[in-house]
Amino acid sequence: MSIDVTLSLIKELRDTTGISVMQCKNALEEAEGDMEKALAILKKTSSDIALKKAGRDAKDGRVYIKSENKKSILIALHCETDFVSKNEDFINLLSNLANKVSNEGIEKTKEEATEMINPVIQKTGEKIELGDIYEIKGEILGNYVHNHKVAVVVSLENGNEELARDIAMHITAMKPEYISKDEITEDVKKTITEIFEKEVSEINKPEDIKKKMLEGKINTYFKEKTLLSQTFIKNGDETIEQLLDKNKAKIIEVKRYSI
Repeated sequence: MSIDVTLSLIKELRDTTGISVMQCKNALEEAEGDMEKALAILKKTSSDIALKKAGRDAKDGRVYIKSENKKSILIALHCETDFVSKNEDFINLLSNLANKVSNEGIEKTKEEATEMINPVIQKTGEKIELGDIYEIKGEILGNYVHNHKVAVVVSLENGNEELARDIAMHITAMKPEYISKDEITEDVKKTITEIFEKEVSEINKPEDIKKKMLEGKINTYFKEKTLLSQTFIKNGDETIEQLLDKNKAKIIEVKRYSI
């Protein structure tokens, strides 16, 4: 690398924006490690998530899940302050938007959301904007919402709703970036390897020891970021993969949204 872009800098930028590891790494390199410039670069590329997270105009809000008829709708509504996110009109608006998605679909809701939102803007005096909407269908669905700020839906093949909800709760807490190691691209592996190579190169140890340390750091990093490899938060003796195998279940789809 031409500049010193550390894993901690990449993580900080990713936590702020929700953008992928590679996009954050590229933005930081272009900005020569300057966080503010990197944010500006991401905004310039018109990434929806970067604009939403880094713009800070509507940085707060609420998430909601509506479930019925083997379908879960995950919807987010953004505002400027936590105070407004607890406002009765704001909460009712979010519920009404979810009902509209259920009855008329995502695209129709997006088209007509402004008309529903504007009266509440007038009442609260804050900017309010619709966040992401997901519709997840499945025979076995598990939903989990934490403090109205983080919501996760998990769809399973086999297993049961309790298992799906437990995994959704786990995802809420552990924030995996990948479901399985198969999702980790070669570019991401290369970037993480370069970062850890720099860290290990500065350690005064024999080369064979440093090689083992490098492998250990890389393996640990991806294990912590991959859902199936993570230790289940309700049972430290098994991984999520083992939990699924025990129940002869398989993850079909995962949706997570965080305010």
